[in-house]
Amino acid sequence: MDGKMIGPGPYRATKLWNETIKLFRGGMPVRRHWAHFRSYDHSFTGAEAVDFLHDLLRQNQNFGPEVTRYQTLQLLRKFLKNHVIQDVKGRFGKEDFEDNGHLYRFPPQSPLKPVPVRPPVRDHGSVPRIPHWDDYEEITVPEKIPMKPLMNSESWNKRHSIAIGEVPECRLIRRTELTPKHVDQIWKSMTLTHLQTVLGLQSLDGVLDAKLLSPKHIVHNVFGVNKQGIVVLKNKTEDVPHWVLSAMKCLANWPNGSDARQPMYPGFERDVFRTVAEHFQRLKEPLLTFHLYEIFVSILGLLQRQSVAVEALQVCCLLLPPANRRKLQLLMRLMAKVCANPSLPPLNDTIGARTLMVQTFSRCILGSADEVDLDELLATKLVTFMIDNHDSVLKVPSNLRKSVEEHLSHLRRAQIKYAGADTDSSVASPPHSFCRQISREEFEHQRVSASQGAIVELLESIIQDKNMSIKDKKKKLKQFQRSHPDIYRRRFPTAESEAVLFPERPQRLKPQLMFLTLKKPFQPFQRSWSFRA
Repeated sequence: MDGKMIGPGPYRATKLWNETIKLFRGGMPVRRHWAHFRSYDHSFTGAEAVDFLHDLLRQNQNFGPEVTRYQTLQLLRKFLKNHVIQDVKGRFGKEDFEDNGHLYRFPPQSPLKPVPVRPPVRDHGSVPRIPHWDDYEEITVPEKIPMKPLMNSESWNKRHSIAIGEVPECRLIRRTELTPKHVDQIWKSMTLTHLQTVLGLQSLDGVLDAKLLSPKHIVHNVFGVNKQGIVVLKNKTEDVPHWVLSAMKCLANWPNGSDARQPMYPGFERDVFRTVAEHFQRLKEPLLTFHLYEIFVSILGLLQRQSVAVEALQVCCLLLPPANRRKLQLLMRLMAKVCANPSLPPLNDTIGARTLMVQTFSRCILGSADEVDLDELLATKLVTFMIDNHDSVLKVPSNLRKSVEEHLSHLRRAQIKYAGADTDSSVASPPHSFCRQISREEFEHQRVSASQGAIVELLESIIQDKNMSIKDKKKKLKQFQRSHPDIYRRRFPTAESEAVLFPERPQRLKPQLMFLTLKKPFQPFQRSWSFRA
C-alpha cells in the first residue's frame, strides 16, 4: 500500500489527492457493524478509519512518517465534505467526521478530481530567451592602425611559430553594451533554465508563471547579503519587527540570548515562542508565496534524491522577494536551533520541539491561495526536509552563479569574425569537414617551413624600415644574425651584399691648422730682466 511516487510536474497536488483516495478506498477494511439495534454491512468506524489512513500516510513515500494523527483526522473530514466517504445514513458535505465509534461507509463511487489537460509545450516555454551573440555592433577600424615597435625575432617566433597557413580577412565585433537591465534578464533566464533542468521537465508551464517573477529579486538575493548569507533589506519597513527579532534571538541562543533586563519567570520561554508564532501566523501570505506554490509542491517529488531536491530548493528560493526570503532564512535558522538545543525548556507538554516547530510554522511557509485539501500534509513534508537541510537549502547554488558569470563575461568579450563566417547562432553551421592525417616528418617540414617563412618576413621588415636609424638597424641585424645565422647567410651571402645596406659616408675634410706646428712644446711666457743703459 505504499503507492507510487508522484514526481514533479503540473497539478501534482491533484494527482496526490486522487492517489490517496484510491489507496484508502482500495485498502480500508470494511465489515458488518451494529448500531442502535441495527446492522450496517460494508462499514467502518471513525476510529478505524483514522488508524488505517494514518498508517497508510506514514508509510507512503509521498508523505512520510511526520504525518500526525490530527492531520489524518483533518484529511478524513475533507473526505467527508467532498463525498469520498459518508455516514451510514448517507449524509455528507460537512467536516464533522469524528474519531470515535461513529459508523461510515464508502459511496458507490468516490469522486476523483479531474486533472486539467496540459497544453502543448511551446517552442520557448515560459523561460525567457538567454541573450547570445545575435545582436552585435562592429567596431570601426581606422585605415591606418598605429603599430607598436617591432619585437625581436625570438619573441616573435615564440608567439607565431605555431601558426600555419594564411589568416583570412577578419573584422572585430562585439555585442551591444550590457546594461543593468540586460544583466538582470540574463540572471532570470538562466535561473529558470537551470531550474527546469534540475526538475527534469520539458517546460515550466503549469508549475510556474515566469511573468510574475522579478529579475531584480533574483539579483538582490544573490548579491545583497551579509557575511552569513542572509538578505539585507534596503527598506527596513519590510523587515521583521525589532521586538520579534529580539524574541527570535532569545530563543535561538537560549539561555545566553535572553536579555538580563527582561523579566524571567516560569514559562517565560513559552511566551517568547508564542510571540514569534503569532507574528508569522498573522502574515497575509505564506513565506514561499502563493504563486510559487506549484513549483515547491513539484519539488516534493524529488525528496528521495536529496542532492537534487536541495539544488531545486536553492534555485526556487532565489525567486522569492527579498523580504520573504529574509524572513524565511531567519525562521529556518530559529527552527533548526530550537530543535538542536537541549538546554531549552520544553515549549509544549505533549509533543517535542521538532514536531512543534513543524506543526506551528508549516502553514506559514507553504500554502495555496485556494484551499487545497492536502495543503497541511504537503507543507509538513516540505518543512521537515528544509529543517533537516537548513544549512544548504537557502544558499546560492554555486554552479548557477558560475554559469551566469561566465556567460556575462563571454558577452562582454569581443569576437573576431572571419570572412564568410557568421556569429549569429540562428544561422545553420557549415557541414562537418575532416582532416587528412599526415606523417610526423611532413608535419615537421610544414612547421619549419611556415616558421622560417615568418622569420624571413621579419628580416625583410627590418631591412625595408626607412624610419629606423642606421645604428638601430645594425643592432637588430646583429641580433638576427646571432639568432638565425642560416637565414641571415642566405640573405647576405657576401660582405658586399650586406654593405649595400649601409653606403659609406663621404669623408669629412679636416680643417687646416691655423698655427704652425711647433717642434718644441709650447713654453709659457716668462718675464726676463732687461738691462737698459
